[in-house]
Amino acid sequence: MKLLRVGTAGAERPALLDAGGTLRDLSGIVDDIDGALLTDAGALGRVRAAAEAGELPALDAEGLRIGPPLGRIGKVVCIGLNYHDHARETGAEPPAEPVIFFKAADTVVGPNDTVLVPRRSTKTDWEVELAVVVGRTARYLESAEEALAHVAGYAVAHDVSEREFQIERGGTWDKGKNCETFNPLGPWLVTADEIADPQALPLRLWVNGELKQDGSTADQIFPVGEVVRYVSQFMTLYPGDVINTGTPAGVALGQPEPKPFLRAGDVVELEIEGLGRQRQEFKDA
Repeated sequence: MKLLRVGTAGAERPALLDAGGTLRDLSGIVDDIDGALLTDAGALGRVRAAAEAGELPALDAEGLRIGPPLGRIGKVVCIGLNYHDHARETGAEPPAEPVIFFKAADTVVGPNDTVLVPRRSTKTDWEVELAVVVGRTARYLESAEEALAHVAGYAVAHDVSEREFQIERGGTWDKGKNCETFNPLGPWLVTADEIADPQALPLRLWVNGELKQDGSTADQIFPVGEVVRYVSQFMTLYPGDVINTGTPAGVALGQPEPKPFLRAGDVVELEIEGLGRQRQEFKDA
């Protein structure tokens, strides 16, 4: 299923995109798309049955904002330097273990919402990423196979980053990762049963119409199952938590000087095959 949330920010309602591309209203069946829903097999079954029976009312998608596909996110765990080609372009050694950092849940916005370039920023960068949505409480998982069984679904994430704040200002990466609007998510939460192999997903990103990133999750240093297993050794993952799994080569940081960092007025578009497409205009904070 392709689950999403539509409406004004803070007042989104649950919806489903059916096989024919029609937007369907779920608000008569479930309250929201969130961790509570993802753990409720009965509710998910009712949604699936209603969709298959054609019982869900259609929504007029014209002018309707798409919000983040997941409400009440607990935490956003991020994996750094998780693609071989991205490590090479930045001159970094491939990590021996996954690099973990966090984004606050309040950085998450809709897939087509405006993204704000922070004040005094000169090095705002783009990163298309596969986001994993946790569907079952996970702690001390023993195998990648067990970890994949705890995944509810997948989404497109844009891990927007400010490289000066991240790298040059001391401390951890978090200062360059948690600026307002720095995690567009969606358009859909695609349930795991629709993704046959999370390691075979093409990812692409364009800036002002120019292709910048063109990679595949096959190039991940640590595959999705291993990432979820590994993270569960250090923290408990709860339904509705999100893991951003890293970006392929092609970011501004890896380009020759002068590096083409983002400015107000730039338009970024990104997609992952089967998971949908995002478009953001950048404006000054």
